[in-house]
Amino acid sequence: MDAKKPDLIVGVDFGMTATGVSYANLSIGSETVKWIQKWPGRSQANENKVPTILVYPNQQPQPSSWGFLSETASEQNAADKEYKDWFKTYLDPLRLREKQAEDPVHTPCSIEEVEKWYEDYHRLLYKHIEFKLSSELSGAPWQSAYVQFLFSVPTTWAPQVVERYRAIVKKAGFAQCTNHTLTIGLTEAEAAAVHTSLEAWGIFRERDILLVCDAGGGTTDLSVLGVRDTGTSSLSLEQLDVVFGATIGSAAIDYDFEAYARSRLELAHLISPLPMSPDQIAWEMMKSRDFQNTKCEHGGLDDAPIFSIPIPKLDLGYANHTVGIEYGEMKFTKEELQRSFDKQVQKLVSLIDSQLQTMQRKRPGQQIVNAALCPSGLGHSPYVQDRLRARFRNGGGHVNAQGIQVRVAPDPQLAVCKGLVGDRVRRLKSGKPVLNWRCCRASYGTICKEIYDKDNPMHVGRQTEKDPMNGKVYVTQSIAWFIKKGKPITLDEPITRSFHRKISPGDPRRAFPTSIIESHAEEPFLPHHLGAGDAHVLCEIESDLSTADETKFKEKNRRFWSVGKHYFKVDYEVKVLIGPADVRFELWFNNEKLSKDQPIKVEWIAPAPAIELPAVSQPVVPEVDGSQGEKSVVSVSSLPRSAELNGNNTGGRNGWESADGRT
Repeated sequence: MDAKKPDLIVGVDFGMTATGVSYANLSIGSETVKWIQKWPGRSQANENKVPTILVYPNQQPQPSSWGFLSETASEQNAADKEYKDWFKTYLDPLRLREKQAEDPVHTPCSIEEVEKWYEDYHRLLYKHIEFKLSSELSGAPWQSAYVQFLFSVPTTWAPQVVERYRAIVKKAGFAQCTNHTLTIGLTEAEAAAVHTSLEAWGIFRERDILLVCDAGGGTTDLSVLGVRDTGTSSLSLEQLDVVFGATIGSAAIDYDFEAYARSRLELAHLISPLPMSPDQIAWEMMKSRDFQNTKCEHGGLDDAPIFSIPIPKLDLGYANHTVGIEYGEMKFTKEELQRSFDKQVQKLVSLIDSQLQTMQRKRPGQQIVNAALCPSGLGHSPYVQDRLRARFRNGGGHVNAQGIQVRVAPDPQLAVCKGLVGDRVRRLKSGKPVLNWRCCRASYGTICKEIYDKDNPMHVGRQTEKDPMNGKVYVTQSIAWFIKKGKPITLDEPITRSFHRKISPGDPRRAFPTSIIESHAEEPFLPHHLGAGDAHVLCEIESDLSTADETKFKEKNRRFWSVGKHYFKVDYEVKVLIGPADVRFELWFNNEKLSKDQPIKVEWIAPAPAIELPAVSQPVVPEVDGSQGEKSVVSVSSLPRSAELNGNNTGGRNGWESADGRT
């Protein structure tokens, strides 16, 4: 718990199509989670979210409008302006490259362009949050009030993408005031699960298993959780499997409709010219309220077999019955729209099937009794809800879901942003969050070197080097995994990695680099060394001990009769805090956290598809005795403290050696 109670907690759910903001104003003694409903361009109406849209004048660096202000005809149809939307998923370089290959004309040219849109949108969002909430604070002005900003992120984002997002949001103005803080809180699936448990706690029983599906505009996230402490006022959740997601959402239906309408408009344009290009008309038809309302209501009681979408600027006398145009509108059948829905529903069903199969394999005999659907995008459609209920009625062929009930979460549009704030408020009240224990999303380790063993098949053909300090031969670029995918973790108990460094007298170096390795393989298939499987360098961390008390360094072999070189031994620890979507590091020396602003410098390695990872030259490596046949496994709460730095002062990065030769 924080020593000082915040005045205001703000949760931000940045979405593909719209963004939601919730808050709890603790400065007036209220713990009620509210949300912003008044937005520029909609001052006379209550809107739960603001569109994730920007409009830029041609060749101008600053947007002319955002949100609802961008939905006016003058902004949407202006020939000298550019309309930017649906750019959320492009912050992931891998997704951006995929989309560039699919649609190079309508996809951003670079990640820098996407970052610019992100920054501009969040800057305008921050200004509006300040404008709306500063007047509600009591006891302190906005600039000096203690404000906590919490942000959710998609499950599909890698830690590198999360860090990029964190930097952009901070640059946009969030947490720039002295007492303002910025935290990447929960993934979207986790936040939705927390909100469901807080708002609908009565549907749960002790030891129930809950499957939460957050089907949004651009991505869909799944999370499986166990329900605990239902007999108290502080119901809690624990994650039972790694959260995961996929690019499934309502935006894909918009893409399909736009492409289908364009193909029909192009045929009509060949016969009799239209007032605008088919490409522009199709886009405006897709963005129109008529289509968006039809899409959201698809499968409802008033769903008509045929619907019409007005064609912008088309004369009412224009007709082309071949492509369904008359009276200035284009007609579509319900079945045509349904085909686009079915493609997304099938992907969603496959995602849920995969999760249920995984749970059956990992936890045979345990029944999943509730599936909470958070329809903020794709799931908002009654058709999607009915299809899921029908598909998983009586378990849908899954023995572990025979009694499952598909429910729509309360306040589905706001489930994510309200879950962020609700979880934080609960932690302030009870000392623990709603979701405390979670499953590690990947395996993390460090580069190590093993004593070469000619009889070990894992050492055959591997690069070796001789240590000039002890004369031993080592295999390099091995990996010591300190936490494995799926293992339970909590921010309250960071993983501690002990390091031991040898420094020659007169050596001024106090900054020690280390490579952090990541793999998403299941535990039995974890790569043994860098270059095998999917093992890759997640980031390079540099531990700066320049502020450490050097009198605490241990002097070794200083007597003339001592065997071995004279050196100083430096013992320090790196604590790894694995959050819902990010990884953070703390540097500790002599049982104290170093208070320097950035005692650990982290350089994130950008993910790249299907490329050969570069070799790491002389990395900081712990040594492992190859004769032992296995590397040590690090527990959740702590790591072994036996790793000792080998005092190789030949330049570059040095290795570690333990008393028994193991990491």
